[in-house]
Amino acid sequence: MDYDFATPVERRHPSGGRWPSQKWHRHGDDVLPLWVADMDFVSPPEVIEALRARVDHGVFGYGGVPDSLRETLCDWSVEHYDWTIEPEWQLWLPGVVPALHLASLALTEPGDGVLTVTPIYPPFLRVAERTGRLAQQAAMRAPDRPGDPWRLDLEALEAAITPETRLLLWCQPHNPTGRVWSREELAGLASLVQHHNLLVISDELHCDLLLDEGAHHTPLASAFPELAARTLTLWAPSKTFNLAGLTTACAVIPDDGLRRRFARMAKGLQPDANVLGLVAAEAAYAQGDPWRRALLEVLRGHRQRLVSRVAHWPGAAMNAPESTYLAWLDLREAVGLEGARSPAKALLERTGVALSDGADFGCPGFARLNFGTTATQLEAALDRLDGALKG
Repeated sequence: MDYDFATPVERRHPSGGRWPSQKWHRHGDDVLPLWVADMDFVSPPEVIEALRARVDHGVFGYGGVPDSLRETLCDWSVEHYDWTIEPEWQLWLPGVVPALHLASLALTEPGDGVLTVTPIYPPFLRVAERTGRLAQQAAMRAPDRPGDPWRLDLEALEAAITPETRLLLWCQPHNPTGRVWSREELAGLASLVQHHNLLVISDELHCDLLLDEGAHHTPLASAFPELAARTLTLWAPSKTFNLAGLTTACAVIPDDGLRRRFARMAKGLQPDANVLGLVAAEAAYAQGDPWRRALLEVLRGHRQRLVSRVAHWPGAAMNAPESTYLAWLDLREAVGLEGARSPAKALLERTGVALSDGADFGCPGFARLNFGTTATQLEAALDRLDGALKG
């Protein structure tokens, strides 16, 4: 089947503005948004058809997680990750961000340390504060020169671990750098986790969007079976199939005790699973893989287009992401932005292109760019950025 990833979809004021989009409304009508991780592509037709059939039923009462969805995710895990999981390991939730906070509440006590590496997806940096825990951070190793990847700094990570540290918030593939962690890095991480008796929340939301040909995702709990009893793996169809607004995710928790603790804390703190989100998730995992593969071809082309553009921005640097539709730009020495406290804000004011501010990820001077949009929209935004960054 041919899928249309080229035709721009009007998201700013559909139906008289009754369906506002955070991405397209936050910064005003003249701004081209390349910030929040939300693609501008129509979701897979199989998902839309499944939703249409469910809507036609006409009753939207409290729903449950169907066995067919659990089995579908088990099948997806075996086919795509070579990991055999069980239906009863799955706890379906209204999103990964709520799951991070629930995990902190369920698996730690006040005063315990919650550790993560920076730069990182901004909600990670708020979990400890919002749940009354001790926030702990370790910086990744920045590239030594343009073109080198960001790397996990195991020495910095171990130095950040204290007797209070109980929970590691982990992200693989990594948001915002787009890194697919090496086996060596993951082995070092696994050793630290075991040595210090940590629990791990592994956010693997972008694992189905590996951009390099032949790349294969292995979940942390599968790569290191000794970690399975202390790891909660978070998956969702939201990024892969552009279903974020349907607020559906899954925590895969092999250990019975951890699963019971997590489920007990969730009661009353979050709603039951979204009925339409569950329908969409099952359709996506059961029938959406051809669409996903076509999407990857589009994203690979956009990545190359972006690499070529950034190469002509003096002082700017970017490591081509190995995964996701997100690019991590180093603008600290970009010509034209000297002295700007926030390059993202400066570019918004000068060009009308909205990027995500690196300071929110723990790295001032950087910006995250979302290239999950049509070629027409991406070109228009890059043309604007050229005007400020080509010198």
